[in-house]
Parts: sequence; structure tokens; C-alpha cells
Amino acid sequence: MDRLLRADPWGYRALFLALALLLLFIRLLPLGNTAGALPGPDLMLCLTFAWVMRRPDYLPLGMIVAVTLAEDLILMRPPGLWTALMVLATEFLRSRNALTRELSFVVEWLLAAGLMLAMLLAYRFAFAASFLPQPPFGHALVQILWSILAYPLVVGLSRLSFDLRKPATGEIDDYGRRL
Repeated sequence: MDRLLRADPWGYRALFLALALLLLFIRLLPLGNTAGALPGPDLMLCLTFAWVMRRPDYLPLGMIVAVTLAEDLILMRPPGLWTALMVLATEFLRSRNALTRELSFVVEWLLAAGLMLAMLLAYRFAFAASFLPQPPFGHALVQILWSILAYPLVVGLSRLSFDLRKPATGEIDDYGRRL
């Protein structure tokens, strides 16, 4: 099974889609929605960043757009705003794939944290520029901080559970293509 999953990127794409649907379903459950409760991490953001940094060929742009736009619509966020920010962030990571392949995990974690903070600030700026009501800044900041702290856990679980790792320099797949 593992060999079949590794040989075909469509297996990983289906797995990502299943994980995205599971995370969205869990997010819709009425758990811990009491007033004043701390927000949880954005695991979908962490999962997307982890997979794009490790294997950008497994997550095409269309899949990221579809998953994030569906999440926007279901969670009643402004349609397309978070999707556009996610596209910009993932394409930034995808364009630096050769650089991030050689980075240590701590530097990768700092890069992901910086992108998460930049996305938060751009999202809040867009809300402020259009005079939309927004949740308190502390609430959004706590969610991003939880996401930053959850990123290593998501990366570790992706590595251990799905063998999702960065390809080594010069590594080839089963068909002789460079990774």
C-alpha cells in the first residue's frame, strides 16, 4: 500500500482531500464554542504548508484553491480573500522549493511562522480597508500562535503516518524522473 501511494501522486492528493474534509468536518462540530474560549490552531493551514514545503508536486494549485474556497464558503468567511492569501503563500513556498529543500527544520518552521503572521496581517488589513467588522486582534493572534506551535506536530505526523518527506537532492522516482 505504501509503495502504491508513493508511486502515484494521485494517492497523496486523495489523501490530502480526505484530510481536508475531515478537518473541516471537525471544525464544524459544536465542540468548545463557549464564549471566551481560546481558538484552536488552523490545522488546514499547517497541513497545506507542510505538504507544499515537502512535496509541492502533490498539491496542485487547483486543489489548494478548491479546498480553501470551499472552506471559505462553509465557514462563512469572505469568499476568496483567505483563498487568495493561501495561494500567494503556497506559491511563494513552491517557488522556493530548491531553497527550502536544504533548510533545517527550525528555519523552515520560522519561514512558515512568518508566512502565517503575514497572512494574518494581510487578512486584517483587507478587513480594515473595506470597513468590515472583524474579530478582536488578540483572538486572531492566539489562533495563529497556536497554528505556529502546531506546525511541528503536523509535520511530524505527516512524516510518520504518510512518509511525506523532502526529496533529497538528485533523488529520482520509480519512473526515473527527478524530484
